[in-house]
Amino acid sequence: MIQIICLGKIKEKYLADLVEDYKKRISKYHKIEIIELKDENDLDKEATNILKYIKDKDYTIACDIQGKKFDSMTFASEIDSIFQNAGRINFIIGSSEGLHESVKKRSDMLLSFSDFTMPHGLFRGVLLEQIYRAFKINNNESYHK
Repeated sequence: MIQIICLGKIKEKYLADLVEDYKKRISKYHKIEIIELKDENDLDKEATNILKYIKDKDYTIACDIQGKKFDSMTFASEIDSIFQNAGRINFIIGSSEGLHESVKKRSDMLLSFSDFTMPHGLFRGVLLEQIYRAFKINNNESYHK
């Protein structure tokens, strides 16, 4: 199972549609759930809320600008490798304030997609697209070029 744990709701319809489209595509390969938590503007509260959804055996990836960067092929390989050892992968997308240090410490990996700052909803769409691309790559299906 894949869990996307994120702060805040997407307000723009076109971004919500993008997220739903990729969620539907991914669900053909793996169970996926998006958990939207309230943006508290308090990193301690947000950390407490996030950590409630993470189980001890989960593999957790926090999206953070200081994290590792991968190309799509390497990311696909990482996802495949993680699923061989873990039943669930959590991806955490923090608020505009970032993530509390306790969430980063609980994470098995910090992942960065870019040095650019992106709107929250757009980033969620990019993350889901890359997860979908990883499944296509790992199943030797055409999509990735």
